[in-house]
Amino acid sequence: MSATPVPVRRLAAASLAAAAVLGAVTLPASAADRTPDRPRVEISAVRYDAPGRDRRTNASLNKEWVELTNTTRHAVNLDGWTLSDRDGETYTFAHYRLRARATVRIHTGEGRDTRTDLFQDRRHHVWDNRSDTATLRNDRDRVIDKAAWGERRSHHGDRHHGHGGDRH
Repeated sequence: MSATPVPVRRLAAASLAAAAVLGAVTLPASAADRTPDRPRVEISAVRYDAPGRDRRTNASLNKEWVELTNTTRHAVNLDGWTLSDRDGETYTFAHYRLRARATVRIHTGEGRDTRTDLFQDRRHHVWDNRSDTATLRNDRDRVIDKAAWGERRSHHGDRHHGHGGDRH
């Protein structure tokens, strides 16, 4: 009885196919579901020092703001997301969808919310003029982005600051 030789190419192809199937089956779900580290929504600009003297007038409060930009081609539901300062003062987004490639400005003072402007309805300034950190968290309390300025700033947020609020 003689053995029938199996062509080397066929054997190699079968081995590679088996390895591919085995690799796909054993791939951890977390690796398969990974998305790029770049946030879908980012803090694109901050005006932490309203022009002129800091007064508790609504006009002065609303000249202090944070801008968020959706960097994707899909709308992002911000319901339950938060924006907070280093002292823990927190604004929670309610029933707001940020359109694809759109920007929204979150003002400190009172006003009527629109698609491009939201208001925290506060009667005092939130962002410290000398140093502070704005932190954006999603509805699962995961940090999405940070912007820091001044003496205690972290290197993570250096790209997002602006005395006058210009985008960088």
